[in-house]
Amino acid sequence: MTRLLVLQPDDSDPIARLGDWLTAAGAVLDVVKPYEQPVPETLDGYAGVVCLGGAMGALDDVEHPWLADVRKLLSHAVSKRVPTLAICLGAQLLAVATGGQVRRNPQGYEVGVLLVAKRDVAGADPLFADLPWTPDVLQFHQDEVGLLPPTAELLASSPKCANQAFRVGENAYGIQFHIETTPEIVQRWAAGAPEAAASARLDADRLAQGHDDIAEVWQPFAVRFVRLAAGELSRQRNLPLV
Repeated sequence: MTRLLVLQPDDSDPIARLGDWLTAAGAVLDVVKPYEQPVPETLDGYAGVVCLGGAMGALDDVEHPWLADVRKLLSHAVSKRVPTLAICLGAQLLAVATGGQVRRNPQGYEVGVLLVAKRDVAGADPLFADLPWTPDVLQFHQDEVGLLPPTAELLASSPKCANQAFRVGENAYGIQFHIETTPEIVQRWAAGAPEAAASARLDADRLAQGHDDIAEVWQPFAVRFVRLAAGELSRQRNLPLV
């Protein structure tokens, strides 16, 4: 049994179909909503962690004091080498927890079904190596990781946001974009944040096709994450000799 702790910082961003992919791959999910439940102090009994997104900022502790507990647990996961997948706000929390910095993106909102580009180092990474070089993702953010943690390796970038994906330590991953959403979730975000959505193409057909493309790429990624958490996947791939 591969038991994963899922931290859901915001009711608006559930694990949705990423949860379906993880459970289909053999994971058992324990979902904790820090705004309603205490964050575990340790990861005893868990093989991995998933931290989802949210509308708040990574350092909005005054309004959301439990954010400090989430950051502490993410730091603990890195120190204990527990496989971690942190998404959007989760990635920002992971970065801050391990020595990075988060800021408001000077280029403004990044919203819509878009592409990111893998960096060369991703070719040796157990989760990212098999992704296409420019995978489809769903973006919906204004903040970004402005400075990576000192020990992080950059795995993917985009023209509007340099630090799209990174790994801290052996197996803690931050991705600025979303892979868990459904078209309905994104449409609710757009309705609640019309300024952010104004420049993006978020019509039903575009979102449906985009989510099909995202599933084709990222469902196998989710399977690899479960295998990593289960100890079935090598921590680091060897690059072929040329």
